[in-house]
Amino acid sequence: MNIYLQHPVHGTKVATMELEAEHDEQNGWARYNPDTPLVPEVAAPTNELDVKRRRARPSVEAEAAQ
Repeated sequence: MNIYLQHPVHGTKVATMELEAEHDEQNGWARYNPDTPLVPEVAAPTNELDVKRRRARPSVEAEAAQ
């Protein structure tokens, strides 16, 4: 018997015994069925922040005038 498990950090694995799967579930693993299609995740958030622009460097003539 193969029991498929997935973890948000460690990925996926296959447990071969019910006792092993139960122990893994206590440590953050979750069962899944590889035959069912995955639900598409929401698109990644876009960066809507304003782009910071660097101030222009003063020209050589402006520095000389000072």
